[in-house]
Amino acid sequence: MPETTNDDDLFEAAPSTECDFQVGDNVVYPHHGAGVVKARAPRKVLGEEREYLKIRILHNDMTVHVPCDQAAQVGLRRVINEETMAKVLAVLGGPCTEMPKNWNRRFKHNREKIKTGDIHELAEVVRNLAVRENEKGLSTGEKQMFTRAKKVLASELMYALEKSEEEAEAYLDELLGTSPDPRVVAEGEDDEDVVEDEELALQD
Repeated sequence: MPETTNDDDLFEAAPSTECDFQVGDNVVYPHHGAGVVKARAPRKVLGEEREYLKIRILHNDMTVHVPCDQAAQVGLRRVINEETMAKVLAVLGGPCTEMPKNWNRRFKHNREKIKTGDIHELAEVVRNLAVRENEKGLSTGEKQMFTRAKKVLASELMYALEKSEEEAEAYLDELLGTSPDPRVVAEGEDDEDVVEDEELALQD
């Protein structure tokens, strides 16, 4: 299985509400994007048995196991509703906001916005990087950030707009006036993570 990449911390999020997620719920795990709760059952990890949510993330073909008592800490939340979707689309269609001119500072600036777990902040980063890519180009690190952030955002649009994965990505590219990069290969295929305390991910 492929290893979890070091930039997973880009998608850390602030705590959400208590764990009331049920099988069939469409949820967003900030590290990887939107998915579906496939099971809620006890699971023994490192000698300790706890109740876990088994979440299938479609866009990167990954299964994540999140302890129910850690759902808030890792920022697990439900997919946005129609009202929030309208606000996100407004952000994507809005003007580019000011970013640091130095690419290193800009990268850190955008990383901090993504780490909030707020979809509005994520949408703003995606929009700003799309504008900069079209006008001046992006550094290698920023291109990777842009590609991954787009995939995470598209994964939520897929559920919110009831589209297929391909339709959601094409829709987002159309909104941004960009096209997908054929050289980018999705990471984490056939991967399965167990999320532990303090954002520790263990592979089966």
